[in-house]
Amino acid sequence: MAASNYSLKVNRQLLDPSFESYRLSLDPIPTYNVELDAAVAEVKLKDSQYTLDHVRAFGMYNYLHIDPWYEDSVFFVDCKGRVLNLTVTLDTALGKPREVFRIPSDPSACEERICVSLSLTSATWASLSDGAGRLYLLRTSMRRDNSSLKWEPLFSEEMGEPFTILHSISHVQDGVHSMEVLLLRIQKDPSSDSDAKGSGYSVSLEWITVSNAAEQGQEKKYKVRKRRELRGKSVPHYAAVEPHGKGLMVASEKPFVFTHVDGALLEQPAAEAMEVESSADPIYFWQQTIEDITVSVRMPEGITKDDVLFKLSMESVSVGVQGFAPLLEGQLHAPVDPEASAWIIKDEKSLEITLQKRSEGPMWPELLTGGDGRGEFLMSDEQTALLHERLTFLTTEDMNANPDKDKPPCNAQELEDCDGFPEDSSNLTRFDGDSLKPTHVVNLGSHQYLFTVDLNPSEMPSFCLRHDVDALLWQPRPDQPSEMWEHIATFNALGYVQASKRDKKFATCPPNFSYAALGECLRRVFIYRQPSPVDTVLFNRIQGRQVGQVAKQQVASLESNNIVLGFRATNERLFVLTSNNLFVLKINN
Repeated sequence: MAASNYSLKVNRQLLDPSFESYRLSLDPIPTYNVELDAAVAEVKLKDSQYTLDHVRAFGMYNYLHIDPWYEDSVFFVDCKGRVLNLTVTLDTALGKPREVFRIPSDPSACEERICVSLSLTSATWASLSDGAGRLYLLRTSMRRDNSSLKWEPLFSEEMGEPFTILHSISHVQDGVHSMEVLLLRIQKDPSSDSDAKGSGYSVSLEWITVSNAAEQGQEKKYKVRKRRELRGKSVPHYAAVEPHGKGLMVASEKPFVFTHVDGALLEQPAAEAMEVESSADPIYFWQQTIEDITVSVRMPEGITKDDVLFKLSMESVSVGVQGFAPLLEGQLHAPVDPEASAWIIKDEKSLEITLQKRSEGPMWPELLTGGDGRGEFLMSDEQTALLHERLTFLTTEDMNANPDKDKPPCNAQELEDCDGFPEDSSNLTRFDGDSLKPTHVVNLGSHQYLFTVDLNPSEMPSFCLRHDVDALLWQPRPDQPSEMWEHIATFNALGYVQASKRDKKFATCPPNFSYAALGECLRRVFIYRQPSPVDTVLFNRIQGRQVGQVAKQQVASLESNNIVLGFRATNERLFVLTSNNLFVLKINN
């Protein structure tokens, strides 16, 4: 059964259509600095890690980890392999970070090593990758109550190629304690030789279940019980396991599919065929001029642009609907110009595609090389007259021989970048934990992905998307299939504001949504507060009305010339990590 297409439902009560702007506040942000004994374990990208996916996964990695169970407690790993913790109780009396665990092996011996990654799995457990392929599951005890205790590794195993940990959870069922850990790898693609346009790499997500079930009367021991692998072509914006391991949610620019379970290759089922009004009739019709090809593809009635899957290269085309096999797919008879081509939906039941021929003049005997038997070439007296009318401007000196016409000819040279063909649009997909098949798909379309944040340790991580000029925060609700993603907060105009920050590296918000924070690669931090009542009477001179609330913007400049490596927010504080310093900014009292 194909996955159902869903859309994100915006809560209009959380929008502020009258929001005007942020007012710059010169109020200083109290900033406290902790100098580190040893540098953070930063791993710089190698020459072989040249793709955008490497940059997203490892170059933009957040080396600072916040404890969602214990507020104002953060963790990081230094170059000595020490996992260090700083818990703030009094800003003016910050102590030194204390060691809670030391990685026994030397990951620097691995040539292909990547950054060490940490995930706080529960209030008493943590997952750690040494960056060289080994996974540790650590019993931390109650971290706030036993702050002096060292973490105890109860599981340590080589898991193959180096990876980072994206997410982990812990659950108990029938007396068996299990941990679900999600690993990210970027691997050489064995099929890259045949794909000249590819980067040569593919992205792997591995979902691992480790539990302590006893076997044949033996003592309980933590072992890997199940391994499931997904493959895709882009680093996911978001990937998280549902509570109790019942499912998996992935947001990415390119689709992911499960390929292996416990090392065995999964058979990929054939895509479900799309039903149109009558299978006996041609699925598409096409006609041509000396310049272009026009194709009309029959679609299910009520189709929208978000449902359409469209791919066009110079030599091939693929047209279909989300979750179904393509309706039109194959190698074109001759090359076309993708940038000068376009498609529109007609009458909500057909897709009209205009393909610009690369070479004017030659008429095509067929649309697809070898033909597919699903289309029909059309030529009639009316169409001939229409073609002659469309070509009249070629015999005049004017681009538009008839300026009174509603639709003047399009000059391809005047097209903006946004008018070109989009790549595969981002999707948010929910996979069932048992069948490993997608059950819900949301086409994110033009909603730019902004950041992921842990708000409530009992729930999945939340994510923030740009909607128009605003930034909307969404909370997954896997126990509510009919409304699986809930709009829980809005940051007014943040979508517009963050787009202007060309050096932005990190973005986040606290659990109470009182502010949003943007961090640049070097030094500067921007705070955007939610509107709050003003103490004095203010008037909007343009609209002639009293202003009851003001949203403030504040800017802090850190006393460091080192690149920002970590960025986390709590209700009261913002933590910023560089290679040699941990800064604590007091945002709220």
